[in-house]
Amino acid sequence: MPTTPAPAEERSAVRSLLRLWPYVRPVRTRLFSAAFVAIVASCLSLVIPLVLKWIVDGPVAGRDPGGVWLGAFALFVLGIAEAVLFGFRRWLVARPLAGVEAAMRADLYRHLQRLPVAFHDRWASGQLLSRGTTDLMLLRMFLAFPLTFLVVNGTTILVGYVILLGQEWTLGLVLMVPILPLVVLCSYFESRYSRAARRAQDQVGDLTTVVEESVLGIRIIKGFGRHRSQAAAFRELSRELRGTELAKARLLAGIWALITAIPEIAIGAALVLGTVQVADGGLSAGTLVAFLSTALALRWPVESIGFLLAMSQEAATATERYFEVMDAEEEREAPPAGATRPGGGGGRRTGAGLRKEPGQRAGAGLRFEGVEFRYPDAPADSAPVLARIDLAVRPGETMALVGGTGSGKTTLTALVPRLHEVTGGRITLDGEDIAAMPRDRLRGLVAVAFEEPTLFSATVGENVLMGAADGSGDAEVERALEIAQAGFVRSLPHGTGTEVGEQGLSLSGGQRQRLALARAVVGRPRFLVLDDPLSALDVHTEALVEAALRRVLADTTALVVAHRPSTVLLADRVALLSGGRIAAVGTHQELLRTNAEYAWLMSGAGADGAGPPEGPIGADGAGGLDGPGGDADQDGAGVPDGPGGRDSDADQDGADGTGGRDSRDSRDSRDSRDRDADQDERSGSVMEGEAR
Repeated sequence: MPTTPAPAEERSAVRSLLRLWPYVRPVRTRLFSAAFVAIVASCLSLVIPLVLKWIVDGPVAGRDPGGVWLGAFALFVLGIAEAVLFGFRRWLVARPLAGVEAAMRADLYRHLQRLPVAFHDRWASGQLLSRGTTDLMLLRMFLAFPLTFLVVNGTTILVGYVILLGQEWTLGLVLMVPILPLVVLCSYFESRYSRAARRAQDQVGDLTTVVEESVLGIRIIKGFGRHRSQAAAFRELSRELRGTELAKARLLAGIWALITAIPEIAIGAALVLGTVQVADGGLSAGTLVAFLSTALALRWPVESIGFLLAMSQEAATATERYFEVMDAEEEREAPPAGATRPGGGGGRRTGAGLRKEPGQRAGAGLRFEGVEFRYPDAPADSAPVLARIDLAVRPGETMALVGGTGSGKTTLTALVPRLHEVTGGRITLDGEDIAAMPRDRLRGLVAVAFEEPTLFSATVGENVLMGAADGSGDAEVERALEIAQAGFVRSLPHGTGTEVGEQGLSLSGGQRQRLALARAVVGRPRFLVLDDPLSALDVHTEALVEAALRRVLADTTALVVAHRPSTVLLADRVALLSGGRIAAVGTHQELLRTNAEYAWLMSGAGADGAGPPEGPIGADGAGGLDGPGGDADQDGAGVPDGPGGRDSDADQDGADGTGGRDSRDSRDSRDSRDRDADQDERSGSVMEGEAR
């Protein structure tokens, strides 16, 4: 399970919390005002012992009931004033701190959208989710309470000790003895609690990931009866989190017990010493009462230090976790004019393997020039996933990209919209390096449909319109749904206004794929990248979608990842990707006759696990692709003859036009035939994998 990387740098709690200042600065006036109000309210509680001293040494000693009632009224007023001031403090901080939390959450979400795909590949979604929810809630609570009361209680303790020393300095010195032990204990507690808090918050992220994956994968869990193993994994993580939380509780209990006990011992000692002084006549009874009342008033500020420090440590850890994400580098935008791009040789490769076609504008269309790619977390000495890719897709042309599993097809298509950055060479659209384009403009030119169709918790129409420019409406949605043969939408309860649910799991795989295809074509893009867009469709729906797609592909420059011969037939030319390189480029018929690996991929041979044959197919059918009846070079690269005694070469010409003509002409001739006859012709062609 992916999780968060270790922190790059250890910071003190204060240094971590100071990073919140940019968010706090806009509301600093209200926070400072709230702190001042709280200090005044807290110091009012220290006035109460002085009133008690006056009552004891005055009205009580002088047997004056009226003075006692006056003193009682003064205590009542002080109590009401303290309560009102603390309530006012809470009102001052509630709204601005909710705004701080909202601003931090919005910044985190915005930043996540701008982080490269490689970042999201490394990080577990639960870790990101916990940072945007639990951690930000801890930070809001810290700013609302511990931050204020660390200042308020510190000021109260300082003022209280001044009062104590002023009343009787010898007793005041007795109460100052615990200060040094408490400082040492708090320092020890801070370091240990910080590690436990970090461990607990990371474990919450791991637990969130398990819950999220279990909910999204509930069909798999139920289908394979894995609920017990998933429950066991959840229990194990819960047990670890419980153990960490108990360790935190033990630390907090220990420090709180010591912080409570040590001052209590000092107060007891001061009480004994003060009583002796009163008995000796060296101290008035009122002074002793005031002294002890002041000491008791300071109990809460002193005892609260333990959990205030605990909450501060959790907030510091939450801040570190938040900024671990915020410090991640966003996708790079276009470099300054004339700048040299790292790894790309300045983007000036001539592309020696690329040849300008007759009548083709130089650099037009989609071109890969010496493109290399290595994943960011790959070892430096590892071979690149893609190595020196040279490929040109002419304007208005559809290029099929074919290759074995793991050959890098999806990675290559992800480079076009810059979901990943090339590590060498360059990619151009109509002669312009995509690395020099603003991403908004690039992704307005290029539309994509991925192999795994992802839908959002929104209506069908909203999901489709994600691929269109702002201002597009129902007409564009209907056109796109027609192209994708997504007529099933009309039978949904509210048509295009139907909510599809999280991840679109209320729809079948084929329905999701058709909506994803509609999303790709709704904006009439100049460049279209389709990653196996028809893999989840039945053969009849696939034929209808192919017919509609041909009209779209005629007006756009397209790169289509294909695994099945039927998808290849949409293309004008085919590029074979093998070993991270472009091994061959040509029409479907040319590659069938001249490239053994391509013929092997298209025929479906070797289902028993044998690898593709090596080398081109020669006259003798080298590569083991001879079909029954021999003549590999004339019978469709060794694929068995079709039914009815027709030879495969004839079937090829029937399915794709004559082998030497441009595939667009042959495709147009196919479209003019009756589909049933076309299907019958293809059933005996070299593409027996599709017929099966």
